[in-house]
Amino acid sequence: MFIIILLLVFVYFVYYMQYGSNKHLINKIPGPPGYPIIGNILLGLRSREDIWKILFNLSNQYYPIFKVWAFFITMVSIRHPNDLEIILNNTKHINKGLIYDKLSPWLGTGLLLSTGSKWQSRRKLLTPTFHFNILKQFTKILIEESESMTKSLKNAGGVITIDLIPFLSEHTLNIICETAMGTSLQGMGSVQQQYRKAVHRMGELFVYRILRPWLYNDWIFSLTPKGREQRKILKILHGFTKKIIAERKVYHKHHGQYLRNLSEGTVDAETIEMEKKQLAILDLLILASQEGLLTDSDIREEVDVFILGGYDTTSVAMSFTLSLLAEHKDIQDCVRREVDAIMQESQGKLTMKSLQDLKYLERCIKESLRLYPSLYFIARVTSEKIQLNSYLIPAKTIVHLNIRDVHRDPNFWPNPEIFDPDRFLPENCQNRHPYSYIPFSAGPRNCLGQRFALLEMKAMIAFLIHNFYLEPEDYLKDLRMEIDLLLHPVHPHRIKFVPIAKKCT
Repeated sequence: MFIIILLLVFVYFVYYMQYGSNKHLINKIPGPPGYPIIGNILLGLRSREDIWKILFNLSNQYYPIFKVWAFFITMVSIRHPNDLEIILNNTKHINKGLIYDKLSPWLGTGLLLSTGSKWQSRRKLLTPTFHFNILKQFTKILIEESESMTKSLKNAGGVITIDLIPFLSEHTLNIICETAMGTSLQGMGSVQQQYRKAVHRMGELFVYRILRPWLYNDWIFSLTPKGREQRKILKILHGFTKKIIAERKVYHKHHGQYLRNLSEGTVDAETIEMEKKQLAILDLLILASQEGLLTDSDIREEVDVFILGGYDTTSVAMSFTLSLLAEHKDIQDCVRREVDAIMQESQGKLTMKSLQDLKYLERCIKESLRLYPSLYFIARVTSEKIQLNSYLIPAKTIVHLNIRDVHRDPNFWPNPEIFDPDRFLPENCQNRHPYSYIPFSAGPRNCLGQRFALLEMKAMIAFLIHNFYLEPEDYLKDLRMEIDLLLHPVHPHRIKFVPIAKKCT
């Protein structure tokens, strides 16, 4: 009898959670039919490839908004630019919610995951880290790593076929570690090797967990083999970052003028050469800690955020850009002519100005990000009721912002499946809805590092295009995708690098 009463209470509670209070607003939004209590949970018990297909089929079927739900959790997916703008342009709805929370064991509550006053203060503190003058000093790292990457391909000899994402991510991780922490992974010593593997593995564990709702509870997950593995990986990740922070603080203790110059805004290329220390984001964080704004734990959080946000997003974006150029020889040739002219003008020594002058390559990258945005969705949790175009969304609703589909919406992009860099000519951008193209998010919580990412991609692609012809091995039309934190193909995606014979002068 007692068990029956408990079941009745539970059913009543579920009914109230699903239909009572403000839930009647959710029920007005279209979506696939669900079962009592469990809702649409069976849609998620598929392969990652099937979930990908289901998600985007529902997006087209219920255009421009649909809902799915399970137990007490409801997700509303939106893709119309007007709706995206309402959510992203409102500082009240900056909480990223349940999915992103699973990154907190690694990232704590740094800029990526923080909300409220902490997010506002961190955002204000970190925005200057991507100031023009600081980006200018990072350019040296971008160019050196790009040259190293190109040299590794040349040393392989002849035509070489590469699985793009793992190859590129090795170099983008080097870049972000040097710019964020001032340390290189190129030596590939045992500690660096462990760290590199741990970064990749942590991303895999995150995806594993978010696709299994029964592991959302931290205590339950900690008892599983994957939970135990995560603890070991976190020890490597946090241990490496703490070690670098400690070493950097010792350096500044004995070279106080470096941070004083940084505080006064007088650190330039000459100062860095004199100090024999490459500027890193970590230096700016240590400076803030000396002013009482950050603790060592805060510094570690933000360094880890920059590492996660800065390596794989860029490698994924570049892999699709290179694939598109390989499949569109005419566009690739236009990029090469532009790059070769800049290289000749700068005598093969690229600078920040010469990277900025690569306008056509930049348009190609932007068009690639339209078709294949690395971050193909964003999640937010509403803090209060909010009126979208057609529906009123209650507070505490997870909102899935569908970046991939708004980028391919024929209502805003004529012939959306065609790769056309001229979409990003200034005259073609003038009357475009600002929220129809958001590869770096938008609004107050947009990506801080987007200018850095574009510079990085331009540098790496420029050296590759200058030295190699690109030819497709696998074709994008055959690409099969799967649900992941970032845009991710099911199988390796490869292109050929054919060396360009340089004339002797």
